[in-house]
Amino acid sequence: MVRIHLVLLFAVALSCTNLLAADRPNVLVAISDDQSFPHTSAYGYQAIQTPAFDRVARTGVLFNNAFTPAPGCSPMRAAFLTGRNIWQIEHAGTHASSFDTKYEVYQDRLEKAGYFVGYTGKGWGPGNWKVSERSRNPAGPVFSSKKSKSPGGISSVDYAANFDAFLDQRPDDAPFSFWFGCQEPHRVFEKGIGLKNGMDPAKVVVPEFLPDTPEIRSDILDYCYEIQWFDQHFGRMLESLEKAGELDNTIVIVTSDNGMAFPRAKANVYEYGIHMPLAISWPGKVKGDRAVDDLVNLIDVTATIYEATEVQPPEKTPLSGRSLVGLLRSGKRGIVEPDRDAIFSGRERHSSVRYQSLGYPQRCVRTDQYLYIRNFRPERWPAGAPQKFGSGSYPKNKAILAEELGPMHEGYHDIDGCPSLTFLVENHDDAELAKYLQWAVAKRPAEELFDIQSDPACLNDLSAKPEFADVKQTLSERLNDYLTETNDPRVSGPNGGDVWETYPRYSGLRWFPTPDWATQSPDRVPKLEWLEKRRPK
Repeated sequence: MVRIHLVLLFAVALSCTNLLAADRPNVLVAISDDQSFPHTSAYGYQAIQTPAFDRVARTGVLFNNAFTPAPGCSPMRAAFLTGRNIWQIEHAGTHASSFDTKYEVYQDRLEKAGYFVGYTGKGWGPGNWKVSERSRNPAGPVFSSKKSKSPGGISSVDYAANFDAFLDQRPDDAPFSFWFGCQEPHRVFEKGIGLKNGMDPAKVVVPEFLPDTPEIRSDILDYCYEIQWFDQHFGRMLESLEKAGELDNTIVIVTSDNGMAFPRAKANVYEYGIHMPLAISWPGKVKGDRAVDDLVNLIDVTATIYEATEVQPPEKTPLSGRSLVGLLRSGKRGIVEPDRDAIFSGRERHSSVRYQSLGYPQRCVRTDQYLYIRNFRPERWPAGAPQKFGSGSYPKNKAILAEELGPMHEGYHDIDGCPSLTFLVENHDDAELAKYLQWAVAKRPAEELFDIQSDPACLNDLSAKPEFADVKQTLSERLNDYLTETNDPRVSGPNGGDVWETYPRYSGLRWFPTPDWATQSPDRVPKLEWLEKRRPK
């Protein structure tokens, strides 16, 4: 009799365990590559149709004020995976570097808690995760083998088919966490693909930092077409979940990594570089059809994943984000948690675009009205030095270094090569158009301040105006306090945070002449052993 009771107790316990496992929510994270707010139809942008994004917004919560922790893909993805600011994850906080294993990622921790995990498309990168002795991409096991025919400039990975393959391999009763890293709308675009597919240039809203010309409108339409490609695959994933009866128990998160790949957007902490689309649904738990105005950082979403799945976050490298679960479950619209009144973001090196491949360190604080930016090295070119050695992308031989400099305006590689940049360069002497290139590439002051409500294009710098001195001081102190609290080397480290420059870049390198500031102030030039090892022989 005792034995029968023990068997029954074991069976009941096993049944409860399976029930709990089945009840744990699935997680689907969909991240486009280089998409700014407000470029979805849910936000009212008429040049584009994004029914899948809109579906999540309709059945869940649409965030009007979501921001990336970094305006570049690799550092943002590392921040999102760890739930920490870029200045708290060392090498992983800069572009094309490495990703130390001591910074645990949510995919690994969910897997240890019984989740089946994987990704398709673009995980963490660009960078070298192997030098940190990781056994796989930090986004998890890859599911990208299924291909399909695609237009020019668009990846051949059949993202949705790979998600189906992932679901087919999922063990029975195991919850899943899947990362859909779309490679669109990253450059390059097939030129004219938007017009060719019947998209209307008249519906494009051209940001004020770009000239309103047919060339620019067409380029933006091509960008919109690639966003729709992302949305199409995302929609197929939602349909697969619905057919499997899994959608109601899945937290669906759809966003982007950083802003649009246009001059003065991506790789800048201006509004079009850091303001992201974001919608989250969890039909079984969260009331839908709501828009929220709270300021949130995408590392808050990481904290949300941990709380919703009831998986313990890392203790040695604690989260910097703040969970949105309470906000999601509140049922409220507008401002839900008033103390979410500011976000912080920043960048270091993006591409190889300056002398010694040095970065352009920026930090910012964004409130509901103002954006305050600190440029730690204002003597450097923000988008890249105007001239480089050689005409190729990444010269590798010593003869290149002895050549004469290439033409002016060919070194701005922190701006992805595109028709819009080409148009600005070709018209850099035009009396009406010259200002647009300068807005994108000219040197900037150590501090910048913008009224986002009246100037979302971030063109009217208020930092030197006496009437805004108090606002600037208040925001400067708030930024400094947060960076100090979170141990940012740019404010608390030796040599003004030059440790950032010592992190190797594993992608290609370009070579630039010695600038005047480096000759005049050699103490401002960091010693870079990694760079010397890669200098052309």
